[in-house]
Amino acid sequence: MHHPALGQLALAYSPVIDRNRAVIATRLTLSPLHADAPPKAAAVLEALDQVWPAGSGQLWLNITHEGLLMDMLQSQLGSHMIIEVPAFMATDARYTDALCTLHANGGTQVLKGRPLSELSKEVLPCFKHAIVDLSEDRRVDGHVPAAPGGGAAVYRGISVVQSGVCSVEDMEASFRRGVAAVLGWPIDSVIQAGQKTADQPALQVIVQLIDQVHRQDEIDDLENTLKRDPPLAYKLMRYINSPAFGLSVEISSFRHAIMILGYNRLKRWLALLLATASKDPNMRPVMYASVRRGLLMEELGRCSGNDELRSELFICGVFSLLDRMFNQPFSELLRTIPVPEQVFQALAEHTGPYEPYFQLVQAMENGIVYDIRESAERLMLSFDDINAALLRAMTSASQLD
Repeated sequence: MHHPALGQLALAYSPVIDRNRAVIATRLTLSPLHADAPPKAAAVLEALDQVWPAGSGQLWLNITHEGLLMDMLQSQLGSHMIIEVPAFMATDARYTDALCTLHANGGTQVLKGRPLSELSKEVLPCFKHAIVDLSEDRRVDGHVPAAPGGGAAVYRGISVVQSGVCSVEDMEASFRRGVAAVLGWPIDSVIQAGQKTADQPALQVIVQLIDQVHRQDEIDDLENTLKRDPPLAYKLMRYINSPAFGLSVEISSFRHAIMILGYNRLKRWLALLLATASKDPNMRPVMYASVRRGLLMEELGRCSGNDELRSELFICGVFSLLDRMFNQPFSELLRTIPVPEQVFQALAEHTGPYEPYFQLVQAMENGIVYDIRESAERLMLSFDDINAALLRAMTSASQLD
């Protein structure tokens, strides 16, 4: 999927996560590469619809250019698209008609930031949520009480989504105050605070299977290993038969999977199982991040036309948080898990041909346009290719969920 509008934007992404640690939406930040010539909203929506149609999960649009945002407010949004409106626009009478018209036409809006004055009675009903940064949340200091009985937190009558959460303690406190969700996830803090490790028996089985697939052992030997953990076998079959995999036939057994997929393609799904082995609820968004990194790195490698490179980039992304998830440096961890040399170089040594791909993914997670530009130039990838890869990866990830 290529669309001219994608070549005019830098895209970044982050998850919106509810109190059950489920990803309820993807926040897509859109920054025009040339502020004096942003793309038209209609063209951007057409590009998004090609890859992110209704049914692919909620998509929150965080638009950094006022002109493009105003154009978007006057467009017909899909039912799954939610548009973020900065607080200064919500209190400016010049934008009232556009906000109210979009609301009347069924468009969903989120208030971004704390307005300096009260919202008018016409504008207030337009918003489903308010994104409130932790540093600006008055309830933290007790000025505004939490909802009684643990009910939903509200801000001027709107449910709250908390941003700026950097620790497990802040996250837990936000949920206790009744926020509907948090924007982003304190990955490093969650990993450090986590007490529930990965399911060790399952972990041992997965590592053994990866080693056997790497050596291309007999199918009977692999099946015998997998039989030690029936729930793991079920999870593997569920992943392989998901729409994200795109197979035209249903895989009915592990033997069938090997016959259809081959050893190399099977290895990537074992890598996915390894990265999602933790049973700690707070680790779910961490595992989410790992999977999306893998899918995005794989899609970024699509331009090379090299299937082996794409497969190895997937493993590199999926494994990118294993050192922190299992509290071991990659130099030690990857001695027990066979990976391609280029993957080892990127994860353990921060060198090699895959390191620039990993840096690009991190730049897109952080949303710093300068870093995205620099990483794209290193890989000689166009923004058209990069953004198409991001949208494909996020759609595939929603199908896995």
